Amino acid sequence: MAVKNEKKLEDFLIKLGLINQRQLDLIKIQSAETGKSIENILHDMPEVPREELTKVIAVSSGLPYVDLKAKRIDKQILDLISKKIAEKYRIIPFGKVGDFLNVAMLNPNDIQSIEFIEKKTGLKVKPYLASEESIAKLLGQYDDYSFEVETVIGDMQKQPEAKAAEGNKRDQAASAAAITQDAPITRALNTILEYAAKSRASDIHIEPRDKDIKVRYRIDGLLYNTMSLPKHIHPALVSRIKILSNLKIDEHRVPQDGRFQLNLESREIDLRISITPIVYGEKVVIRLLDKTSGIITLENLGIKGRAFRIIGESIKRPHGMILSTGPTGSGKSTSLYAILSKLNTPNVNIITIEDPVEYNVPGINQIQVNNGVGLTFASGLRSMLRQDPDIIMVGEIRDKETADLAVQSALTGHTVLSTLHTNSAASALPRLFDMDIEPFLIASTVNTIVAQRLVRKICEHCKVEYKATPALTKAIKSVLKDILPSKSDPEEKTKELGFDKLPPMEEEAFKFYKGKGCEACKSTGYWGRTGVYEIFNLSPAIADLIISKASASDIQDQAIKEGMVTMRQDGFLKALAGITSVEEVVRITSEE
Repeated sequence: MAVKNEKKLEDFLIKLGLINQRQLDLIKIQSAETGKSIENILHDMPEVPREELTKVIAVSSGLPYVDLKAKRIDKQILDLISKKIAEKYRIIPFGKVGDFLNVAMLNPNDIQSIEFIEKKTGLKVKPYLASEESIAKLLGQYDDYSFEVETVIGDMQKQPEAKAAEGNKRDQAASAAAITQDAPITRALNTILEYAAKSRASDIHIEPRDKDIKVRYRIDGLLYNTMSLPKHIHPALVSRIKILSNLKIDEHRVPQDGRFQLNLESREIDLRISITPIVYGEKVVIRLLDKTSGIITLENLGIKGRAFRIIGESIKRPHGMILSTGPTGSGKSTSLYAILSKLNTPNVNIITIEDPVEYNVPGINQIQVNNGVGLTFASGLRSMLRQDPDIIMVGEIRDKETADLAVQSALTGHTVLSTLHTNSAASALPRLFDMDIEPFLIASTVNTIVAQRLVRKICEHCKVEYKATPALTKAIKSVLKDILPSKSDPEEKTKELGFDKLPPMEEEAFKFYKGKGCEACKSTGYWGRTGVYEIFNLSPAIADLIISKASASDIQDQAIKEGMVTMRQDGFLKALAGITSVEEVVRITSEE
């Protein structure tokens, strides 16, 4: 779209601080040399906020502007223009006043598109300028299943309310149980599950509130509000989930856990259910585990260079412990499964005890913790040792008894894999001190420690490059000192670090990447996740520190001296390689 008053645009850009005078002068030179408009050049600059730029362009051109990224469009309004037409012309209807239809457009001066929409809808179009991000976000609402869910349950809305008013709690429970057999609630739940699978969600949160039900999906590690449902269907929805999970329908006072399977979009998905009573009813969390995706391999975890070689050497040892550390949701279990997939051969006996068993792996004997009958990590591990195992995986070391048994298992010739909840690799060792494990036993049994976090990967569909500011470049150099290659040996050092390409330390301004936001990634700029790691073996020097009960910081310093790449360093290397963004690395390693 051509800006009517470029001088006015330039004044606004400077006044609002979106660019400085030097940048504007450079943009003008580039415009004169290439023939591109100032507006188009600005759109190609990722450091200029898109929404602010769109607003400035609207004001300088005398056009009405609208920011729709956080707006929910009424389904009836959205249906006035089909998704196919909306995608083709990059337009979205967002309101109707009398005979006028408010339409968000990338180019409100496109008379041909406006006339086509007026002919198609029989309404007069009032065009508004909107950003590409706003349009992309609203296009996603065409596939928003919350509308479908609301339609499905529409014919149920009066019946439950009427019945609830009629009787006591026993009548309401009977009503809820009866409703679960109705087709509408079954279709509503199936739609929620299907949309979650399409959205790549790892978890579904169904949360009762005072006046409605909030449904949120966890996608790439972050929770997103997805839909709101009428409060009165909550008993029926929870009862349907309980029936599928073989749980007690009439129990509302204590937490319950279950699981069931579904085939969604030709994918076999395990659904792990957790139901907990809260103030406004029972909250349901559903974990989706896609069985068709298989276990992620060690090569695909995101472990690079020296760290990958350490893991490879460690799993070849006939005995000892490999510990994976990190907070909940950091991918520890996935890493252990990846290691097990390497070790899983017909000539070894592998037994695991987990809470819960996330993936059923052929060839591995897996035990599910059941505290209700006394099957804990410790009692299960004690039983496993009588089953002639070669390799043992303990889902988590939580207490002294489990830690003692794990250490004794490693001492007696077993390979033991387990997890600990610590913030760094080095702090795993003092954590074992806290469980009263003798330092000489830790030094004798622990082979390798892995600490990790998960970062979101930049969406490949909308990834753009930008140059870091001098301050950011300086900060990254201070973190990656003595790690980045120099101009004298860039290829050799880059290969050693496990990357295809990295900038030399001498470069004045580093290049980074970010996602602009598109329909594929639902305007988040990210698609999928990978790990950032710090991994080290117990060398003789670190073993001496353990025996002397050194602090985690002393152990960390020694591991770094021996070549360990920290999580933050690994993250920034991946940002330089275009895998993730600087902001994501800072977010996930902020406690380091």
